[in-house]
Amino acid sequence: MLIKILASLASPGGPDACLSTLIFHRVLAQPDPLFPGEPDARVFDKILDWVGANFNVISLADAVAALARHALPARALVITFDDGYADNEAIALPVLKKHRMNATFFVASNFIDGGRMWNDTVIEAVRNFEGTRLDLSDIGLGAFSTQNVNDRRSAIDALLGQLKYRPPIERSGLVEAVASIACVRLPDDLMMTSGQIRALRDTGMIIGGHTSSHPILARLSDAEAFDEIVAGKRMLETILGETVDFFAYPNGKPGRDYLTPHKAMVEKAGFTAAVTTAVGVARGGADLFQIPRFTPWDRNKWRFGLRMLSNMRSEVVLAPAAVNATESA
Repeated sequence: MLIKILASLASPGGPDACLSTLIFHRVLAQPDPLFPGEPDARVFDKILDWVGANFNVISLADAVAALARHALPARALVITFDDGYADNEAIALPVLKKHRMNATFFVASNFIDGGRMWNDTVIEAVRNFEGTRLDLSDIGLGAFSTQNVNDRRSAIDALLGQLKYRPPIERSGLVEAVASIACVRLPDDLMMTSGQIRALRDTGMIIGGHTSSHPILARLSDAEAFDEIVAGKRMLETILGETVDFFAYPNGKPGRDYLTPHKAMVEKAGFTAAVTTAVGVARGGADLFQIPRFTPWDRNKWRFGLRMLSNMRSEVVLAPAAVNATESA
């Protein structure tokens, strides 16, 4: 009750209201020792309990319309998912339906129907490697102990850090080399099928664009970035048979992962709003193409609530202006 009262003071509704937007990626069937911070169904259910008790969950479409009118309801909150994992439909959707909550799912279209994101290739290669030392020195990535779960998680974090901001073609080649050296069988069912995307839409959930191949837009030429934005939108619209209105910037950090020209590209492509991974909340009159998102990592309801309240007071950082994406990469 205390959290709800404080949230009402921070966001009373109307012109003084603010929008909190949560971001998730996966909801697992069971806890993952490699990624203990990733919620499973039980934890996700608890989070939605906390959220439902203290906030007013609305759809992203309603939130965007209310932001434009300076007319958000009190304690407004939106739930979003990035990337398009199959467990979003298989595991998260039943929990959302139980709580009668809406969410928006931003899907990177190239990985639908059997694809796999580059980071998951690295993760699953290290997870399933059978040795105690994964030597990637020949491809310039170093060697890593894989004797236990902590070693494997450290190896994954180090590799993702080395690879994330490489040019897409170079990164793709290195990722495939990692998988080849690890010599493991990789899963082909991590991402949603076209049918699962339609199933989400058919239950009232919103599907949004997340580019085709999830590149760091700031590392592409302007032409490449625009093509990624548009191609992802078109593929999802073909699957759904309707317009896709909302977009999430891959990785989403303003000034690092996307720049002001990319915001203009998203608008030009026909989206009506976009979300970032900047902390903070959106208020009436906010830039609808840079809506911040934040999810507390706490697994205690009081700490979760207090961190949500702290985020409601955070200063929002927006993408700085730049001449063009190529010069800033």
